[in-house]
Amino acid sequence: MVTQNAAPETLGDGEPEEGPDEKPSDGADAPRPRRVRRLLTWSAATLALLMVVGAGAGYLYYRQLNDNIKKDPLNLGDSKVAEPTPNAAGQTPLNILLIGSDARDSEENQQLGGARETFGSTPLADVQMLVHLSADRSNMSVVSMPRDTLLEIPKCTDPEDGTVYPASDGRTMTNQSLGHGGPGCTVATWQELTGIHIDHFVMVDFAGVVSMADAVGGVPVCVDANIHSRDSQGHGSGLKLEEGTNYVKGEQALQWLRTRYGFEDGSDLARAKAQHMYMNSLVRQLRENATLSSPNKLRRLAEKATEALTVDPGLDTVKKLYDLSTELRKVAPERVTMTTMPNRYVGARVEPTEDAEKLFRLVREDIALDGKDAEPAKAEPKAPADPAADDADIAVQVVNGTRTDTLAAAAGRTGTVRDALKEKGFTGATADTTSAVSAERTVVRYPGADLEGDARRVAEALGIPAGSVKRSTDVSGVTLVVGADWREGTTYKAPVEDNTTPESAQALNGADDKACMHVSPGFTW
Repeated sequence: MVTQNAAPETLGDGEPEEGPDEKPSDGADAPRPRRVRRLLTWSAATLALLMVVGAGAGYLYYRQLNDNIKKDPLNLGDSKVAEPTPNAAGQTPLNILLIGSDARDSEENQQLGGARETFGSTPLADVQMLVHLSADRSNMSVVSMPRDTLLEIPKCTDPEDGTVYPASDGRTMTNQSLGHGGPGCTVATWQELTGIHIDHFVMVDFAGVVSMADAVGGVPVCVDANIHSRDSQGHGSGLKLEEGTNYVKGEQALQWLRTRYGFEDGSDLARAKAQHMYMNSLVRQLRENATLSSPNKLRRLAEKATEALTVDPGLDTVKKLYDLSTELRKVAPERVTMTTMPNRYVGARVEPTEDAEKLFRLVREDIALDGKDAEPAKAEPKAPADPAADDADIAVQVVNGTRTDTLAAAAGRTGTVRDALKEKGFTGATADTTSAVSAERTVVRYPGADLEGDARRVAEALGIPAGSVKRSTDVSGVTLVVGADWREGTTYKAPVEDNTTPESAQALNGADDKACMHVSPGFTW
């Protein structure tokens, strides 16, 4: 059955707060308002980013749209994450953090957001999703983080008034990061947790979801039974759909994105699953819907999207957004993988699991989550500009990086590995016993092109993969960091990694047009 239901007359009631799931975690600076703050989902931010995909080059002529776009600094934290090393073709991945803000800073946002007492209150980043575009632009990986995730928010400084927000005292909910100076603190929080360098962010508010969903003409979604998301106490989004595929837009699209009551087990995780389905369907609509060739529709979509956006300076013009969308458009839907950060419950909250770190590593190392990465090229790597010196003339410093979160540094590693190098003819090897670092994997670093050949030669002699030879401004010469994967012995054995996406990430393929949300029996009609 395919239907198109009209949106309900009002959405102002929202989902009431109920129970511990809606209370702020310890460490919050101020109590949260009673009314729910989660109307916006990451799909809203995704829609803002992808709106240009259907627009074409015509958007470049609407220069006045640039004035609509709001801007904020990219990273408000003190620590930085190194940019990824380019691949053999000189390409690098692209990471964009999409943020859904629950800000009630306008009458329109307040009407959609709920209770009057929340007007002007501190906004929360209730929606957070990382989009990773592979270096070769062949695939896209998406990781969404539940808003209730407990983690540590780093120190952030508000760029407008200089207010310094100290690092959280223990773990707190990730959505509170937005109130610590702006979206740049949410970026800093993600980087601290994942070790992934983030290139850009895109943030959208409530009103943007409704206006852009209208402009795009509706998105098909599916339920396996009639659903009405409303219980006897008034909890629920109010979403009412018939069994089968329904085209939702405007406030009804917003209801789909915020529905928890009635979907599967009624949790935030079920809601994230519904959001992933919406996102995938939206991408297909933008690619296939011929109505987007209408200049009027395109103009309206561009106007509404830019009015709803806050971005970092690297995306602060329509042209920059269009250029970004051109990169995203290179990926076919079947190479898009949507995931949720693996987590476990801690009371009414969640925390990342070991599988979450595995998922983050796959993203850091630019490994496709759909398991369809091409086999590595067998061609010889490009020769360094400056060939290696004789082994005896290569000065290499050995650093002990075997310390982990659970294990102390293995004793004597610098001396043992230094001696092994000397036995191989690297008589200039020295042991650095003063540096205290942690490295998951053994790596050879070099500061500039003139020492690349030397670094590669050291790696070759020890059996360290070429991919573990990295250029770095943090070293002044060839530096061998003995990682946690080499805590004993003199022979390095590269670990065999499991590069499959964890089942707990609940991966959904972007081309899956058969996905349908399961409706809880108590919410059918």
